[in-house]
Amino acid sequence: MPKHVDHEERRAQIAEALIQVAGRRGLHAVGMRDVAAEAGVSLRLVQYYFETKAKLLFYGLQHLTDRFTARVGARLRAAGPDPGPRATIEALLLASLPTDEEGRTFHLLYSSYAILSVTDDALAAQPFIDNPDVAENALTGLLEQAQASGLAGPGIDARTEAISLLAMAASMGTSILVGQRSPESAIAVLHHHLDRIFATPETSAAGEGPI
Repeated sequence: MPKHVDHEERRAQIAEALIQVAGRRGLHAVGMRDVAAEAGVSLRLVQYYFETKAKLLFYGLQHLTDRFTARVGARLRAAGPDPGPRATIEALLLASLPTDEEGRTFHLLYSSYAILSVTDDALAAQPFIDNPDVAENALTGLLEQAQASGLAGPGIDARTEAISLLAMAASMGTSILVGQRSPESAIAVLHHHLDRIFATPETSAAGEGPI
């Protein structure tokens, strides 16, 4: 009997190879032949599943996003059955920082995709992100939930804070990659801003102590 081939599994295998080799050499320097060698398959097979490098790159972006979603999910499970708004926000932001090899690969390649989508016509023809506001909307909703529960300061603007946190995490991720700051200092900065956002009049007063 002919061997059954799971085509989606094969595509995922090739996409994973793309991510691995691009994480070492840079997205711009990777060709389909490099990906085939990394995956342990023939160049012809890569071309069978992905006719062009652009199609391979786009599928690789989807695979990278799926890996990030799983990374966030693992952090949330580690936080307990009901992590709450702050822990959920922390899981999303910290998962994007290059504090380990997985995070380094994600931040490096996601940034590379963003830059390449500006200059590469084939990638530019595809939406870089299917829903560009999904993370912003998720953080905004979590902050509004925290405000409604009395866990965050009532005077904050949830949308503005969400945008600021995402921009901060992206910027600090790059600063970690280039050696400007350590992962520990970046995490401390994020915690500082979350402490400010989630400060309520009661927690602020408690922090002042006796006069």
